Amino acid sequence: MFEKDKDTLLKMGAEITTREIKQQPDLWEDTLGIYDDNKAAIDEFVGRAKALGGSKKTHVVFTGAGTSAYVGDTLVPYLRRAGDNESFEFQALASTDIVSAPYDYLRPDDPTVLVSFARSGNSPESLAAVERAGQVVKDLLYLNITCAPEGKLAVQFKDHEGALTLLIPKANDQGFAMTGSYSCMELLSNMIFDQASREEKGAWVKTAAAMGRDVVAREAEIQEVLAGDFDRITYLGSGALGAMTREAQLKILELTAGKIATSYDTSMGYRHGPKSFVNEKTLVFDFVSNNRYTRQYDLDILHEIAGDGIAQHTLGIQQQSGELFEGESFTFSADYDVLPEGYLALPFVMFAQTVALNASIKVGNTPDTPSPTGTVNRVVKGVTIHPLEV
Repeated sequence: MFEKDKDTLLKMGAEITTREIKQQPDLWEDTLGIYDDNKAAIDEFVGRAKALGGSKKTHVVFTGAGTSAYVGDTLVPYLRRAGDNESFEFQALASTDIVSAPYDYLRPDDPTVLVSFARSGNSPESLAAVERAGQVVKDLLYLNITCAPEGKLAVQFKDHEGALTLLIPKANDQGFAMTGSYSCMELLSNMIFDQASREEKGAWVKTAAAMGRDVVAREAEIQEVLAGDFDRITYLGSGALGAMTREAQLKILELTAGKIATSYDTSMGYRHGPKSFVNEKTLVFDFVSNNRYTRQYDLDILHEIAGDGIAQHTLGIQQQSGELFEGESFTFSADYDVLPEGYLALPFVMFAQTVALNASIKVGNTPDTPSPTGTVNRVVKGVTIHPLEV
């Protein structure tokens, strides 16, 4: 797909999605520039966020709907290790949960930073979550990370003294499925709250971009895995990469319009019933952690499923660091510096997006407009937001 010309991709209904997956390494480098350009404002905001709680920790709540919610899911396990956990309590909450049951998820006396992820900034739940948080929480700051300067979220907070809005406009995906918007929002948030040095962050982005370009160059290896007769895919992982499996499987569901069944779980959790999903028409992918201790559990489940012989393919998606899965794999060479999971998630999710793109074509779908009935939309429709009495 990545080597096809524009006219061919247009005829396949795949030009937008293919281009947007392929361009992500460039977008990650652009996002590093956005971080640098806004560093003073970011530092000032983070300082205000720390002070918000006084003697209490400030709750940093990552929120969004769908893929935007899964950004927070991926971030939190990593930041609970790499962030300032003396000052912050990191949490991921879907905006749909905040809107539908605000008092179940937000507490009035918790000093809170609401980090809103939004591709368009026009989703009803995104706007309503901001409103509900303002109604419930007494001490509240807003950090908006969005791809659309003209979106309602960005416009609403343009001059708000309690908010910082950061724009990633080049990541404003026009395709149905979020790709670059997901990875760039995840990256920018990591850089904001990760306590690593600027030099380390810059090096990690450079390495992740190189690995992303490696995914593009090695697309034929992915296509070979998809060449057989399969109708199920499952994604596994641990920690931040385990949380990312939900986004990986969603890309399959979205781009194939549900023609391929999916599941996701943690590497350890999969044995407890969900493994029943696997049969001879199943592809199993495990995102292998670079943490030496955690990696053992990813390798254990790969060895178990491969040894059972129950799946059509069982692949480890891994970076060459320490012990490797010696069975089928998509392995990034030792030429790349070893990435922490918050940054390793970038090329790994790009692998999953490439799987979804090619699977969509395989089942006869059009990735740019995958919903044949039009009942699932790029920006959700038909949502009723009910008033909250306080």
